[in-house]
Amino acid sequence: MSTHLDREIDRLKRRVLGLSAIVEESVGKAITAIVERNVELANEVIDEDSIVDAVEVEIEEECLKILALHQPVALDLRFVIAVLKLNNDLERIADLAVNIAQQVEPLMTEGEYPIDVVPMAEKARAMLRNVLDALVEKDSSTAERVCAADDEVDDMHREVYARVKTLIRREPARATALIHLLSVSRYLERIADLATNIAEDVIYMTNGDIIRHRGGV
Repeated sequence: MSTHLDREIDRLKRRVLGLSAIVEESVGKAITAIVERNVELANEVIDEDSIVDAVEVEIEEECLKILALHQPVALDLRFVIAVLKLNNDLERIADLAVNIAQQVEPLMTEGEYPIDVVPMAEKARAMLRNVLDALVEKDSSTAERVCAADDEVDDMHREVYARVKTLIRREPARATALIHLLSVSRYLERIADLATNIAEDVIYMTNGDIIRHRGGV
């Protein structure tokens, strides 16, 4: 029985890592599409979202099957529970990549962007990449650093919001474009939040610590 469970756990690991790679690629494509105003690339992100949805359902079904048939304990149980949670977060990140991609076409006629979202995009993407590395390596230290980086992205989003308010008053004709850029900033901030959620799940999976409400927040 334990050998069969080991095989099921290994299979689940491979499926999660495969989904992680797809989601990370989607986020990268969406960011590139925004920066380069590449509608074709944006449409790729949108069209490929159904793949993520299908894999997310399959992984959830595998988790439930393992829980029902094998009743895992200790590290194996924590791993399956963590996968159930982060599986949903990965699917939501892919949805946010779609949301970013959908901002490309409305911004096609905009000249030079009045707000630079690239630093924030790079930070959010680095958080996602690092947390996926932490997942692969079962590295709680890297996961902790991802959690700490979330505050930086929050600060960047607040700066974008303040900048948008100022520019709308100064250049009301650009209000529509500014709102689309603010939406991009908000989606990036949510990606960082979800990467943090995954980091918390990695920490739980690795050592059993629940840090979601650490510090009384």
